[in-house]
Amino acid sequence: MNTKDYIVIEDIYGAHNYHPLDVVLSRGKGVWVWDVEGKKYLDCLSGYSAVNQGHCHPRIVRRLEQQARRLTLTSRAFRNDQWPLLAKELSELLGYEMVLPMNSGAEAVETALKLARKWAYQKKGIPIDEAEIITCANNFHGRTITIISFSTEPLYRNEFGPFTPGFKIIPYGDVNALASAITPKTAAFLVEPIQAEAGIIIPPDGYLKKAWEICRENNVLFIADEIQTGLGRVGKLLACEYEGVKPDVVVVGKSLGGGLIPISATLSSREIMGVFKPGEHGSTFGGNPLACAVAREAIRVIQEEKLSERAAKLGEYFLNKLKTIKSRHIKEIRGKGLLIGIELKPEAGGARRFCEALKDQGLLCKETHENVIRFAPPLVIKEKELNWAFKRIKKVFKELN
Repeated sequence: MNTKDYIVIEDIYGAHNYHPLDVVLSRGKGVWVWDVEGKKYLDCLSGYSAVNQGHCHPRIVRRLEQQARRLTLTSRAFRNDQWPLLAKELSELLGYEMVLPMNSGAEAVETALKLARKWAYQKKGIPIDEAEIITCANNFHGRTITIISFSTEPLYRNEFGPFTPGFKIIPYGDVNALASAITPKTAAFLVEPIQAEAGIIIPPDGYLKKAWEICRENNVLFIADEIQTGLGRVGKLLACEYEGVKPDVVVVGKSLGGGLIPISATLSSREIMGVFKPGEHGSTFGGNPLACAVAREAIRVIQEEKLSERAAKLGEYFLNKLKTIKSRHIKEIRGKGLLIGIELKPEAGGARRFCEALKDQGLLCKETHENVIRFAPPLVIKEKELNWAFKRIKKVFKELN
């Protein structure tokens, strides 16, 4: 079958909840992927940062194969020999005392929200069912009913109500708004260190540190959603490290599974995470031995191949090259590490047509919020491959200028 055949079948039988570029991929290796006709592309999206280690990393694939032959699933009704080791290794890597495993990023965020509420009632003394959590405008934390309840994106909310109460929304990057929103009933502040889905929005310098200090002064949990920014993507293991901030609760996912299998985690201190008791929260697949074995190898690859350092160095290099592009369509180019966005002016006609033109040049990326092109290649990318990508990006802007 060819590309058109697959697209027709998907459009007939698949729910239309995505708007993908019309490329049908069948194979991947490192930073490269191939479609069903054999055409080669440079992946500049990395599965929304789930493929930081590159496609089908041989070490991670080998570990998955080994574990798949031994034991894949027990549920948490029984113990397995991989989850305790991942819990120890991940906690020590990120500097936390306890971790709760889930599958998707949205599940891990839901875990953090439940944790904050339970902590608020048990430890802070907020009256039952009155806890409030502060979030930021233009956030993206997932698409569950509760999470979209504090989204400001109409597309995520339209015709999905009624919504979960208990959330306040403030402007992103505004510490004064945070201070004003806190009341005696505030349990937590949930924030992305960089808003990736909103268009690679980077807050003012010092924002995270000041917000963290405000939370500490008011006995409010500081929860960082590092699902996209964490595990090396922006040049540090956690983006919060840039400002010396240690969140009370941190959420990771995506590349924790090495691009092979879903796994996410919520980490915190023993004092906070200890509010959960048996049966109060969990997941059939959370902490399964297959995912845990893969995650253990995935974080070893991040450490041993120095992917955080690569992202910092190559991200600065690529960002500086992109800033040399002259185009009347470009409003701003911004990023940190290998998470970079080119924001286009409204009159540019939207980022979609640029992504389609880049696809034709053999480079895959995706528009976000209509006017931003996001570039987030696997962290194993080499300088020569970034140069290859840059030439095609520059060519597309020249042709569409």
